[in-house]
Amino acid sequence: MKTQYKVNIKFFANFALPLRTLRLITFLLASTATFAQQSISLEKAIELAKSNNIDLKIADKEIEKQTVLKKAAFQPDPLQVQYQGGQFNSADFDHNVSVQQFFPLGNVTKANRQLQEELAKLAEKRKALSAYEIEKAVTLAYYQYLYGVSIQKLNKELNDIYTKFLKNAELRFKTGESGNIEVISAKAKVKEIETQKAQLEYDLAIYQKQLQFFIQTNENIVPDQNTALQYVLVQDQENSKAENLITELYQQQISVYQKEARTFKALRTPKVGLGYFAQTINTESLFQGFTAGLQIPLFGGVNTTKAKAVEIGISQSQLALDKNKMILDLQKEELLNNFQKQQKNLAYYQNEGLQYANQIIETAQKSYANGDLSYWSYISFLNQAIDIKKQYAEATHSYNQSAIELQFPTIKNN
Repeated sequence: MKTQYKVNIKFFANFALPLRTLRLITFLLASTATFAQQSISLEKAIELAKSNNIDLKIADKEIEKQTVLKKAAFQPDPLQVQYQGGQFNSADFDHNVSVQQFFPLGNVTKANRQLQEELAKLAEKRKALSAYEIEKAVTLAYYQYLYGVSIQKLNKELNDIYTKFLKNAELRFKTGESGNIEVISAKAKVKEIETQKAQLEYDLAIYQKQLQFFIQTNENIVPDQNTALQYVLVQDQENSKAENLITELYQQQISVYQKEARTFKALRTPKVGLGYFAQTINTESLFQGFTAGLQIPLFGGVNTTKAKAVEIGISQSQLALDKNKMILDLQKEELLNNFQKQQKNLAYYQNEGLQYANQIIETAQKSYANGDLSYWSYISFLNQAIDIKKQYAEATHSYNQSAIELQFPTIKNN
């Protein structure tokens, strides 16, 4: 199962619907989103997803099926029952009834049982791979929602700033210190932020449904908003989880091929048969006897050829393993480079950028309130600070995506 999850965020895009309609949509979405919501941690979300996921349940059934099939390792031929009637002893009409059963010799039963055991293990490896992909998808969706919450908080902060600015603009207009253009501009900005709030509510409802989809539940699951916005990358050990999964999968496939080859080779051994018959002679009964025989596969080359074909499959699986390891190593190098780039970018905003933005806003508000800044200079400084905060949110989101991708590199199982 391949899972790809990619979400693009657009900041403060124009919303074409009327403001009244937007408010109605916002109210409905907010009511739906907040109704009976269950806030859970990332670990709990992953646990629920693995418990509820249909693909994993199907994988469990496959493991169960292969385990049950171990009971079919002993495979005797069907019981042969034969009746014969006629003049085969004399001119009288006689009867003959016989039964015969052939049983496999050698290691056929053992080979079949071992093959089924390996097939059950292969089903477990495939389930582990599916669980890995589900864990990645849930983690991406979880932090996508937290990112949407962070954008909502930024929108609220902007609303507070411009609401305060509107009050100052109205006061300056009343005292004759400024023109009506400042009031009109401030009102327009506040309305714009309210429109953006409606769109963000809509986006957040979508993110919640995406998370709910991967968890596969009817409950309104939402992430715990006390979770830190920045994803914590767990450092890899010597071999990554992805590398272990792909190695174990192909090695198990090789084990299946090996056991399958042994099964075909075991089928070249003869089968022994035991029988019983009862008949009449000159219409007098009952005469009985026993039979014994062998089934010798004179054309056993068919099974020999199948065994050789399966052994070729072993080589193919080994080559596929080598190929996927190489792809995974190259992918990890690329992901690591991107992660380090995003990490450095985020560090700037955490160590300096945000401080600059807050200082700019605080200083500009005081200066504008004291009349030391013109309206246009104030707007320019405010937009600069807001842009820094937006870039910080984007940098955090990009960092999280790169960290999660590095934690869960894509496994190309082909």
